[in-house]
Amino acid sequence: MITTERLVLRVFQRTDADDVWAYQRLPEVSRHMRWEPRGRGQVRDAVERLVSENELREEGDCLSLAVVLTGPGTVIGQVELVWRSKENRQGEIGYILNPAYQGKGFATEAARAALRYGFEELDLYRIVGRCSARNTASANLLARLGMRREAHFIGTALDEDGWREEYVFAMVLDEWRARSAPAARP
Repeated sequence: MITTERLVLRVFQRTDADDVWAYQRLPEVSRHMRWEPRGRGQVRDAVERLVSENELREEGDCLSLAVVLTGPGTVIGQVELVWRSKENRQGEIGYILNPAYQGKGFATEAARAALRYGFEELDLYRIVGRCSARNTASANLLARLGMRREAHFIGTALDEDGWREEYVFAMVLDEWRARSAPAARP
């Protein structure tokens, strides 16, 4: 479990299905993902998978954490950390936030906590983040975190809006440390 000023990031529980359905059913959320809006049964199946993604044991594993508002305990999204390479200490971050809670800094707070965990607890050297080029809010979030845009891939998948484009952002440990170091006092 990871706590921030306003959030708790914890492993998913089967009882989270209704909160997850609240955002995974929305076309404005699925539009940027590689799945269609989900019905309740599909969300139950997705939550079952998320429940099992509770630890990074080996390369390729995904740690999926529910983003929970402290106080009410509502799941407002999810953040993921994928272990891409053990040998090269590489990871990938991902996130989804219920649109009802967007614009309040929750996604930035959750993603920053996931980056901190990846760099400081897992000793990753490089973490990437990917997003649809159409999702300017997500691209702006990755930039706000201090990640550099390294790639713009064209024609990555065909969907109802045409060919997808994808941005890839990245940060290495030295950049994380430079951003996280306390400011020097004059």
